[in-house]
Amino acid sequence: MRMPSRWYRIRAVLLKEFIQMRRDRLTFAMILGVPIMQLVLFGYAINTDPKHLPTGVVVGDSGPVARAIVAGMQTSGYFRIDGLLSEEAAREGLADGTLAFVVTVPLDFHKDLMRGRRPPIVIEADASDPTASANAIAAMPEIVRRAVAAATDPPPAASTGGAEVVVHRLYNPEAVNTYNIVPGLIGTILTMTTTLMTALALTREIERGTMESLLAMPLRPLEIMIGKIVPYIVMGFLQVMVILTAAYALFSVPLEGSLWLLLAAVLLFIAANVTLGYTFSTLARSQLQAMQMTFFFFLPSILLSGFMFPFRGMPAWAQAIGQVLPLTHFLRAVRGIMLKGNDTVQVLPYLWPVAVFLLVIGGFALLRFRRTLD
Repeated sequence: MRMPSRWYRIRAVLLKEFIQMRRDRLTFAMILGVPIMQLVLFGYAINTDPKHLPTGVVVGDSGPVARAIVAGMQTSGYFRIDGLLSEEAAREGLADGTLAFVVTVPLDFHKDLMRGRRPPIVIEADASDPTASANAIAAMPEIVRRAVAAATDPPPAASTGGAEVVVHRLYNPEAVNTYNIVPGLIGTILTMTTTLMTALALTREIERGTMESLLAMPLRPLEIMIGKIVPYIVMGFLQVMVILTAAYALFSVPLEGSLWLLLAAVLLFIAANVTLGYTFSTLARSQLQAMQMTFFFFLPSILLSGFMFPFRGMPAWAQAIGQVLPLTHFLRAVRGIMLKGNDTVQVLPYLWPVAVFLLVIGGFALLRFRRTLD
């Protein structure tokens, strides 16, 4: 019995689509790559309970109880003791983000403890990201209690002695998650919108057939790139102004640092993203491929930058990937300016990696443009 003609026609369309999928290698790679990337990132890289957080110790009393407390902090796994510091160095470490905690053991701590008093152990936490510090702070009272019990004979009674853990949450005393999320939204929104819009710029010219007219003009590749990306830089600034206005009016997010420094960091970050989008447009053959490349870049950016999950909770290989992403450094810079009041010297270590990213990607885009479109 012969197959009806409609099935021949359906089979022809099916074969055509499979052939098209095979030829469109980027789309096929996305179909396989995105689920694998999500499984790896969520299964191995994401950790909401960060350990080995960098901690400085300011010791006013180096007695046996203080040493037992420091040893207990290391044993707990939450703290990584980066050394005994002066008060000035410890405060600087908290401000520039190199330290997550500073623990201070006051003078005469051991004597006060033996006299039945409750001397304080002060732990200062960088609470600009409340999620990253919450579990470590919660574990501190038990660490101190066990250390005091092990280092004193007999151990002081809980009602009359023992150390008191005093917690100072700096930069976000009330542990408001909005103060951490809203500044991060500046980076994530800019990464998505400016990269995508710029990625579509050149591929739109090719699909509409206007690229030949553009190439016929006496323009160099650098001039074309600048002309293409500058409008999207302006668009990115408009988005930033809207976000900052809403952050202040709706969520009362503070701006402790310089607005001009913040805008300078935003300008550099937008330039890096639009240049990356332009690079995608030189690689893609269609607007669909440009969108796929943007999504493939955006997914690890939002997951490995420290926006959604604590950066220090990720394994070393995930942190290494995150260090390549401009969003990682921009988030540290913008949160430092808005929540900590960081100045240019403190923010500069987060801005130069973005500048290097911009130069490398921009150079690659120019080389790729000449090779494919000359």
